[in-house]
Amino acid sequence: MKSLIKNAQLFYDHKLSNVDVLIEDGKFTKIANDIPAGDIDVIDANNELVAPGLVDVHVHFREPGQVHKETIKTGTLASAHGGFTTVGAMPNVTPVPDDADKFKKQLALNKENSLIKTLQYAPVTKDETSDELVDIEGLAKLGAFAFSNDGHGIMNAQSMFTAMERIAAIDSHLAAHVEDKNLFNKGVINFGSASRRLGLPGIQQVAETSQLARDLVLAKETGVHYHVCHISTKDGVELVRMAKDAGINVTCEASPHHLLLSDKDILTDDANFKMNPPLRSEEDRLALIAGLQDGTIDMIATDHAPHAVEEKNQGFKKSAFGITGIETSFPLMYSRLVKTGLISLEKLLDLMAYNPAKIFNLNAGEIKVGQAADFTILNLDNEYEIKTEDFLSKGKNSPFVGQNVFGLVEQTYVDGEKVYSK
Repeated sequence: MKSLIKNAQLFYDHKLSNVDVLIEDGKFTKIANDIPAGDIDVIDANNELVAPGLVDVHVHFREPGQVHKETIKTGTLASAHGGFTTVGAMPNVTPVPDDADKFKKQLALNKENSLIKTLQYAPVTKDETSDELVDIEGLAKLGAFAFSNDGHGIMNAQSMFTAMERIAAIDSHLAAHVEDKNLFNKGVINFGSASRRLGLPGIQQVAETSQLARDLVLAKETGVHYHVCHISTKDGVELVRMAKDAGINVTCEASPHHLLLSDKDILTDDANFKMNPPLRSEEDRLALIAGLQDGTIDMIATDHAPHAVEEKNQGFKKSAFGITGIETSFPLMYSRLVKTGLISLEKLLDLMAYNPAKIFNLNAGEIKVGQAADFTILNLDNEYEIKTEDFLSKGKNSPFVGQNVFGLVEQTYVDGEKVYSK
């Protein structure tokens, strides 16, 4: 089967170009000016942006065990709505896929229900919370593209050290939620002005940075690719910056909510602003922007965390951590970072497509001959309002509802086949 993309502002070779793209059998086969259409099916981009399918290495699809929040089908449909064609699904489902049998079942569920390319994390330890390591080598052979305990910091340093050694030996990746639970103090919000004003228990920044500092020392010793999930603090960014300067194999991601919001935006006891790590101070937020600009932060990842309405309408103390985000990520980043001049469109697309694919060794994230024809068509010109009724995710829990943005996803394709259309 053949198709031809015409009239595109194509993001190709890290820059925008007015060229055509030929697709054959699900792959990009030719990129050139004025490719004749003949009897080929034409995808008319109408002079809109054609970008590689976006890549998100940090999502939660909740299936099995928590399907009232999200399913693989609704999560991947929401991903396609957001322009994403490749995602990494975290293992915090029920049961945790921490052995061969459960992991195979998870892969089968993903394959059966995904509209896009869903890659599966394996946990680092049993049930994500113990000190006992999983069969790292065996789960990697089954198809685990990386390892993460997701919402749990690994408390035992020996467990983390041994895991790093074994993950490094198979040239895989360790993605860490850095959190010392002994310093968390049952917090529900960043320790700072908002926690004091609202009378809520605060989460100290050292809960993140103390474990990050430990892990960076262990990563230096083992040589593992150590990836920091949703970095949120000024000191955390500086630790990563120093580690990179020292040659440690570390990368990190920032989430849209940490880049755009701080605890000064929390005006009431509204749990749509509750996530882990929490929204930090404005000083921390600005440090994240600086880290994005200078390359310390390698990618943007959504930490898409859908919940049912009743799980998010009970205030900070009783509601679940996390917000939905995969459908609003690109428009928010384009509107608040690119249109304001903080970064270029080209850099944003690298942060949301090329960089995560390259760092995690994925066959994704760029439009080039021989690559799978995964791409999205985006309207950058028309402003629209973020509305919950437009979400395809089951989760409606977002602090960005009601905001006006640019960057509407018009269509998304996987292997040359349309999986979403406005």
